[in-house]
Amino acid sequence: MNPERDERSPEWRIALDMARRSLWVFPAWVVVSGLFWGMGGAFSSALGYALVIGNLAAAAALMAWGARTSPVALMGATLGGFIARLAVLAGIVLGASQLGFFEPVPIAITIIASHLGLLVWEIRYVSLRLAAPGLDLQRPGKEQK
Repeated sequence: MNPERDERSPEWRIALDMARRSLWVFPAWVVVSGLFWGMGGAFSSALGYALVIGNLAAAAALMAWGARTSPVALMGATLGGFIARLAVLAGIVLGASQLGFFEPVPIAITIIASHLGLLVWEIRYVSLRLAAPGLDLQRPGKEQK
């Protein structure tokens, strides 16, 4: 894979935009989790955040590869990638659950709420602009974010 080409693909730009938007929420959530569940809760929330961002990056990479290859590869990468990414997420969470300081509630809240929240946030901008925020075109006189 050519990472230079992938970073400019729409898939990567959308995933990076979603990760950028999450930066102001996740540190606060890790602190709140630490207050409620202790260091185990903070660790579990931080792990959940890493899994969410990794999942977005993996989805972007697979879809960018599939889009460059063929429509059939795109469909296969999207469906097969979804199933494989869910299996990897489940395996990592099950592995982490064997650690003594693992807390299941904060990691579950982090993974579920952040996936849904980030996707709804991105859909809101796509529906308002008919283009994702990561795909805004540079207009004369408008500064790029």
